[in-house]
Amino acid sequence: MNATAKRKVSHIDICVNEKVEAKRKTAGFEDIEFVHNAVPEVNFEKIDVSTQFLGKKLAAPLLIEAITGGHEKGGEINRALAEVAQEYGIGFGLGSQRAMLEDVAVSSTYKVRSVAPDALIIGNIGVAQLKKYDSQKIAWAVETIDADAIAVHLNPLQEFVQPEGDKNFEGCLKFLERLCELVPVSVIAKETGAGISPEVAIKLEDAGVAAIDVAGAGGTSWSGVELLRSKKDLDDAFWDWGIPTAVSTALITRAVKIPVICSGGVRSGVDLAKGIALGASIGGAALPFLKAWSSGGGKAVSYLVAKWIEELKISVALTGSRNLHELRNAPLIVSGKTADTLCAFSCFPSTFISREKK
Repeated sequence: MNATAKRKVSHIDICVNEKVEAKRKTAGFEDIEFVHNAVPEVNFEKIDVSTQFLGKKLAAPLLIEAITGGHEKGGEINRALAEVAQEYGIGFGLGSQRAMLEDVAVSSTYKVRSVAPDALIIGNIGVAQLKKYDSQKIAWAVETIDADAIAVHLNPLQEFVQPEGDKNFEGCLKFLERLCELVPVSVIAKETGAGISPEVAIKLEDAGVAAIDVAGAGGTSWSGVELLRSKKDLDDAFWDWGIPTAVSTALITRAVKIPVICSGGVRSGVDLAKGIALGASIGGAALPFLKAWSSGGGKAVSYLVAKWIEELKISVALTGSRNLHELRNAPLIVSGKTADTLCAFSCFPSTFISREKK
């Protein structure tokens, strides 16, 4: 097992066994409230939460986010989660394929198409690796696993605090733009727990990415994971660094025209609904599904996905909406620190309460 694979194993063990979520910062969903509709005039059985994302039909706007790969346990996890994605008609993101690029022998740990023939499958590579591997090599990694898209993860915070991290991000936008031009699938720009600002989102859209995954602060802290992994007596000053998910989602859905994925601290179907109402096309999460797999295997993951989808449908119905399009126009009350932060960006909370379903 090479160094990259060993690091991936330690990441899984730490995420399952340690407290790795934000300590003093939240994703901001507690500041987002739906306006309850006591006479919704909807038939719950007819609520439609299906959607199209990057040309793929999803039965629900949910993505099991990138977790792992490159080692035996990672392969087991990927297959179990992909099976659930197939079962519910949702998306599944593989972990970084860097290990596969370094050692073709571990490619099998990323191959899940046989258990998820119809699911949206998303490959993964770090933006820092785009300097080392040309677009043809990345395209090979995508084609080998029969992925529908590839996520390029933007993780400067994690790399800067990781002892062996890639700390040179010069030219990353240029390499990302080149990848978008040359690979045969959609490219998703994805943060890893620190969020994306409107200014960066516009740069990513201009570079040619097909979608943006905000992966905001408030969920798993990858700087925290690296701190725990290094076992060094270091200050946790960067544990909560980043833009909260609710803020990042609200801002960048108004800054760009491409689809946005709301992730980072999404912990229920209600959180998922709030992300959609803030403008996201779909939502995603990783840690809850990893922990479910660890405690009860694929059955536990299946139960959790079903629960979230049911919670999403109830949220849709209780706003008087019949589908996701109407949910995106349902009135929201935005308060607290989230409201204050949005105001600082001239995104005023009153615009969310005054809107009407179209």
